[in-house]
Amino acid sequence: MSVADTLKRIPLFSHLGDEEVGRLSRALREKAYPKNSVILFEDDPGDALYVVVTGEVKVVRIGEDGREVILSILSDGDFFGEMSLIDDQPRSAHVIAMRDANLLVLRREDFQQAFKEMPTIALGLLKALSRRLRRADDKIGELVLLDVNGRVSRVLLQLADENDGKTIARKVTHHTIAQMIGSSRETVSRTIRELADKGFIDVTRKSIDIVNRSGLEAVAGLQ
Repeated sequence: MSVADTLKRIPLFSHLGDEEVGRLSRALREKAYPKNSVILFEDDPGDALYVVVTGEVKVVRIGEDGREVILSILSDGDFFGEMSLIDDQPRSAHVIAMRDANLLVLRREDFQQAFKEMPTIALGLLKALSRRLRRADDKIGELVLLDVNGRVSRVLLQLADENDGKTIARKVTHHTIAQMIGSSRETVSRTIRELADKGFIDVTRKSIDIVNRSGLEAVAGLQ
């Protein structure tokens, strides 16, 4: 698939006309990152916008004790790196490939030029940033107001909603969930067993199914 065809599938650029897509595709560069490789380091200078074409990456902060907290997980069509291009500040987090990832890279000068020539990109970016701010507000609220059971339940519901609302199709480990909610793998494993014992979820080697959604929503503080 050509870069232009790829751009048309990405929400941030899907509204562009053929001429705009053609101009933008000539400025983009394709880059591949193997699983577990670091794409960006926190505090690095920001010089590009990255768009995930295939694969999965995680945005993380790492504490002085080496503990890793996942701020977000990005997959096909998502983008990152825009904050440093907007406010001229260093990168605010590490970005690491969770699976082999293919990215499109738009350098700072090309990003600024596209902003001037294609104002619809700016509108799309503002909408995306607003969604991220809302998610950040939700996450802060979860950490303050919910116990571990509530936070795990909410993550399970969010992961299920990425599919059909009933089954978590994404392969996600207990360790990853722990990093997403600021807990330990052991605590997450115990919580998931308890939720299964109560009949809220069904856990198999291949998937996690939401059996009692209303019950899980109650634990997650959504009712």
